[in-house]
This record gives sequence, structure tokens and C-alpha cells, in this order.
Amino acid sequence: MNTKTGGVVFIHSAPAALRPHVEWAIGSCLGTPVRMSWAEQPAQPGQWRAELTWRGRPDTSARLASLLNRFPDLRFEVTEDPTARSEGRRYSRTPELGLFSADAAANGDLMVREDRLRQAVTACQGRPDALIGALADLLGQAWDDELEPYRQGAAIEATPWLRRVG
Repeated sequence: MNTKTGGVVFIHSAPAALRPHVEWAIGSCLGTPVRMSWAEQPAQPGQWRAELTWRGRPDTSARLASLLNRFPDLRFEVTEDPTARSEGRRYSRTPELGLFSADAAANGDLMVREDRLRQAVTACQGRPDALIGALADLLGQAWDDELEPYRQGAAIEATPWLRRVG
């Protein structure tokens, strides 16, 4: 059975000089040339943002994230939708934090495996603040905190502007 899945590559910030290299890397992974529609990133002047929907076999997100991770100045996220045979995934990367990955449910929620939860609870016994920090680490909170202003660039661009008349 030839199972396909899909996902999205979000390039949150890239220097102008990296744009063709990013497109080449994504295209080489997907097996087809890629041209992305780039827009200025309001959260960081001089940087560019773009997104691309992809289709491919399960594990494509891992290959995309691995290729994009080679660009140290890039901020990105790669998602992969779950299939009947595979979990969804989300990869997040910032220059300061490096690469984070987690399983993702169909609605986008991150899932933490039981063994990782048990390990966190055991390591933090009797220290609620430590457990809160360990759970935040398992959910990639630091990546979400750092990427949120960059995600807002997409929301700002998609917002229709209404002008007052009269």
C-alpha cells in the first residue's frame, strides 16, 4: 500500500541570500522544483518568510527538517499529518534553541508518550515547579515562545485591512 501524507513547511525567517538554497533543499527532498512566495518578516526586518504545502510519504517531514536544519540562520516549522499507519509530527527550529520534534495529533496538539511523562514525574517527585518546567520542555514551550512573534507575521499578512469611508 502506497500511503501518502501531507504537511506544511513554514519558513519563519530567512536571510535573503538563503532563499534559493532553501527552495533547492525542499525541492530536492520532494523530488520537484519549488518556488516559494516570499514576504518580508515584520518581526525581524531584513528577514523573509514563506510557507509551502507538501504531499509525500510518511517521514517526509523528518527529511525536510533534517535538510533545513543545516541552515544555522533559519527559523522554521515543518508539520506532517498523521495517517492510519503513522503519527503526525511537528519540527520547530530556531538558531538559538536548535531543533525540537514531537508527535502531533490530527488537530495539531502535541502528544507526549507515556514513558517520557513517567520519567518527568519520577525526576521531579515532590517538586511541582520542576514538573511544570519538565512538561514545558516536553511540549517545546521555549520554541513556541520564540517562534510566536514570527508566526504573527503570517497572520498580519493575511488580515484584510478595512478603510473607513465617509
